[in-house]
Amino acid sequence: MLAEHPELANEGLPYDEVNTAKAHPLHRLCDGVMSGTYTDEQAVPMAQLFLEYGADINGGELIEKNDTPLLAASSLHADKVAMLYIDWGAELNHPGCHGGTALHWAAWCGRPTVVEKLVQAHVEINRKCIDFQATPLFWAVHGSKENDKKDLPNYLECIRLLLRAGADKYIPNGNGKTIFDLLENDDSELKDLLH
Repeated sequence: MLAEHPELANEGLPYDEVNTAKAHPLHRLCDGVMSGTYTDEQAVPMAQLFLEYGADINGGELIEKNDTPLLAASSLHADKVAMLYIDWGAELNHPGCHGGTALHWAAWCGRPTVVEKLVQAHVEINRKCIDFQATPLFWAVHGSKENDKKDLPNYLECIRLLLRAGADKYIPNGNGKTIFDLLENDDSELKDLLH
């Protein structure tokens, strides 16, 4: 179909019959990974096909607080798709939802593979998001506290990667809190890593 109608590579698609809001096909592929419609591995050749037929790697016009396909991949556990988008030259520091970049979202979701790839691509390590004025490191520590404890090793690896890349532990968020204000008595692994 794309061979006959390449313009479809950039035409918005609804999520399903209930959520009919349209998003770029490269974004919707990530939704399919998150919902389990197909695996991350299965989504890569589909994304590749859309890109080969002219899909805009950034999903169209870059608008502050609107997610790009890379932001979708970083926040919807589509790690392999995120790698593809980075390799295809996606805008790395665009502020999407809450003004967080792909690095913020990969850190919040505990996706060390994506965090590492973004760090290697020289993203802004200490950039603050818009809504919370918090860094990716703050998002990683906060995410580790808010999400499933079984994912703690992934969060610890994200934090390790960010610290190695030069993340500043002492930058406060918009409320004046640092990552140390998030720690509790039973956070021994986090404390060991951060001190």
